[in-house]
Amino acid sequence: MLSTPQASPERVPSPEEQQWAGPEALCPGWLEDEALDGEVPGDSGDPDGATHAYERLQSALCQEGLPPTLDCSAEPRTGFGPLDMTVCILGSPIPFLPVLLEGGTRCPGAMVLCLSPSWASRVPSESCPGAWSLLLSRGVSFKVGGHSALESFVPPRRANYVTGTFAPGDPEGGWVGELARDLDCPTGGSVPLAHRLEDALLARWVLAARANLPVPPTLAFMLGTRGDLPALPAAPGVRLVRLQDPQGQQSLVQEEVGAFLGGTAMEPYGQVVVRPAGWRWRGTGARSTHRKEEGAAVAQAVGARLRGLTEEDSVLLEAMVPTARLPVPPPRSPAPRLPMALRICTLVCRSWGDRPQLCQVACAVGRAESPVRHGAALPQGLDSGLQQCGVAAPGQRQALATRLREATEAAAAALLASEAELSPRQRGGDRARTDILGVDFLLACVDEALELVALAANGQRCLETCALAEAMGRGVGEPRGDVPRLLAEAMLHRAQRHLVEGKDILLIGAGGVSKSFVWEAARDYGLRIHLVESDPEHFAAGLVQTFLPYDSREHRRDEEHAERVLELLRSRGLRPHACLSYWDDCVVLAALVCQGLGLRGPAPAAVRVAKQKSRTHRHLQRCRRGRPPPAAFAVPCRRLRSHGDVERAAGAVPFPAVAKLEFGAGGVGVRLVENAGQCHAHAARLWRDLRDDADHPGIGLGWGNAMLLMEYVPGTEHDVDLVVFDGRLLGAWVSDNGPTRVPAFLETAACLPSCLPADRQAQLVRAALQCCRACGLRDGVFNVELKLGPAGPRLLEINPRMGGFYLRDWIREVYGPDLLLAAVLVALGVPPVLPARPAARTHLAGVMCLASEHGDSLAGGGGMEALRELHGRGLVRLNRLFEEPGGAGEYEEPLLSVACAGATLAEACERLLGLCQGLGIDSPRYPVEHFLSHFK
Repeated sequence: MLSTPQASPERVPSPEEQQWAGPEALCPGWLEDEALDGEVPGDSGDPDGATHAYERLQSALCQEGLPPTLDCSAEPRTGFGPLDMTVCILGSPIPFLPVLLEGGTRCPGAMVLCLSPSWASRVPSESCPGAWSLLLSRGVSFKVGGHSALESFVPPRRANYVTGTFAPGDPEGGWVGELARDLDCPTGGSVPLAHRLEDALLARWVLAARANLPVPPTLAFMLGTRGDLPALPAAPGVRLVRLQDPQGQQSLVQEEVGAFLGGTAMEPYGQVVVRPAGWRWRGTGARSTHRKEEGAAVAQAVGARLRGLTEEDSVLLEAMVPTARLPVPPPRSPAPRLPMALRICTLVCRSWGDRPQLCQVACAVGRAESPVRHGAALPQGLDSGLQQCGVAAPGQRQALATRLREATEAAAAALLASEAELSPRQRGGDRARTDILGVDFLLACVDEALELVALAANGQRCLETCALAEAMGRGVGEPRGDVPRLLAEAMLHRAQRHLVEGKDILLIGAGGVSKSFVWEAARDYGLRIHLVESDPEHFAAGLVQTFLPYDSREHRRDEEHAERVLELLRSRGLRPHACLSYWDDCVVLAALVCQGLGLRGPAPAAVRVAKQKSRTHRHLQRCRRGRPPPAAFAVPCRRLRSHGDVERAAGAVPFPAVAKLEFGAGGVGVRLVENAGQCHAHAARLWRDLRDDADHPGIGLGWGNAMLLMEYVPGTEHDVDLVVFDGRLLGAWVSDNGPTRVPAFLETAACLPSCLPADRQAQLVRAALQCCRACGLRDGVFNVELKLGPAGPRLLEINPRMGGFYLRDWIREVYGPDLLLAAVLVALGVPPVLPARPAARTHLAGVMCLASEHGDSLAGGGGMEALRELHGRGLVRLNRLFEEPGGAGEYEEPLLSVACAGATLAEACERLLGLCQGLGIDSPRYPVEHFLSHFK
């Protein structure tokens, strides 16, 4: 247990400095800081403030119309295991209350609020030498419907993710920072990281030098021994002056002040501000304002501030940038309009893939002659604030909102990248990262154009301001905003990533070069992979924890193979936590092994139904319950094992029809046939050329070369990738495919997100989910291929594994979540946390390349080198599907996928077409423009 921290000996601002301080942040329940019934919080009856914090929580819940916390601490909760998630919030309940409530709805019981240092303890980590595990013996947990409970945990509950009120000056900051220091689990902040964010000079230097954002012209004086601000690169608009002796270098100070005031950067401005900077000065408001012409007074003010300068502090001389003044409509009243100032507060979180995501914007308006500070005025929306500044045109306001999003996320990316360069000690622990931050802007007029000027960053003030803005909106009937959902998803996602670390995962089948991402992802997630693979020389043998060579290519004997694999595991003493396969040939074997090990996964019978295409449709045709029933999505088809079957099928399936392999993959051997004669000819060729796995590995020939004849379904083709847990849909992504080169059906082009309207996408997702459920697929990540016509979707096939080719990479790039991590979590028995309302971050359009069509231009013409260079620069997405060309002629498979991104689908397609024309991928025989024509 940790005792209550002692008072810090650090310097306290003087009374003169304190008189400048205003209300630092307003949020729901902010008045509850006042004593209740005459008692003083933190008196001898409540030494660590837990009672007062608990009362504040109850008051805040009451204001939200929620039931009071139920005290269940007399009956300790038990049974928490290594796969139980615990997101711990340390300190004040108020800033994070909306996040706790949202997290309690998404993952009931996973969000735990710790109000006192006596409720938690630190023990040496068993997995990370030198780190600590945080154990909770007591906490307030949150559940569905806003219900909360005070609970005790025996044995103590281990935290998977920790954050809290780290901001300097917070009453809980001391014990919160101490508990969260050097933990072995992800930590959403720390005291050292909060200090960096609250340092105005350090943040401004990063915003100018790393994010290339305009900042107020700034002259900064600091001690020469300060090491957290490098001399290079130079930060535009920020000049650093290092002083060896602040008291003995008055002439240098006067010279620098004079040059700054008379410089070109100050020409547009008439006033300057002198103020101290550093985390100790947060909220003090210590500053003085001067006219630019008062050079002697400015130098004197700077000199006065330099007295007592410490290594962590600095003195800033900065331009007072006025808010842009635009023509406004005539006022309703003849009273004069005073010049106003607009401060824009943005809240950002570290989202999927460690990318910054703007969560909310709030604005404050005040008098132009003094800075607008957090908490000094009630917040309002960006659109209203811009209108008050005279930005009348809706299009101009929307353009500014887009620029603000880009600037905010660039600022956050720069700040997060700079902290990633710190040592674990400087960050407050190896796992400490800032997950929530705020960036403040001014709207200024620079060179007769509106400009967003970055002011500073902070760790908690923007969170409190945005929470107040949302609470105000609900008071007038506005729906709940996105902030609680986005922040809860970010925290729960990081906790789940920690959950999978060190888990033993049995993979059945390694796949080819298109699956190379698995080994890098396994390392990033800390997975211990035990691989069963038929090829004893596979390149992945040296990339996994255990390599188990076993030839399972004859998949008609998968029950026997499953017994052999179980014997292999027993002989090695391996007891995996989960088993799965992403390789199409091995999905049934993986299901059988899962069943033998007693692990979570789809039932073998369900996987068999999905794996065999004709069986899938025959099964669905018998499923006639529901509105509409799954039978509505099935397509008439017949199995073909002989030419006699062809004749019988021709009488049952109308032409034109599609003939393909019963267990095929990758579109190999799929062909449109106009009559029975064409079907006979195609079947004869296929049965002659493709007899077993050695003829064409990886396309299902280990199951035999039986075929099926299926009715041709008109319409556009789409992939739906689903994450399903216990039959419940957790996530779905729809992508579009371009027209194929009929009579073949090899994929040519694709785009993500889908260009279909939301209701048509919903049809596809519902049809895919109903088909999976009807087949018995209730747990896993599945890829479903469908056609969409005027009357709705029809099923082509179900792939009872993660989507192949480029899909995992594209979904991560566009939406953030990782299908591989989702598959691992489901296999572990943990429902993955995925975006409740996925929002595309970009648009991707891609085209497949074939060795027969593009081999010369890509290899001999230098196209491949150019693609690799563009991929390295992030200008294209290149997904190698095969190391060598797979198959030949009508059995050819795509060699690689090339994609371009754009802010819109039209922009992505335009870039892709230009690239393909420049590299020779586009040709009369391979018309890329035609392949992209469906994406509108």
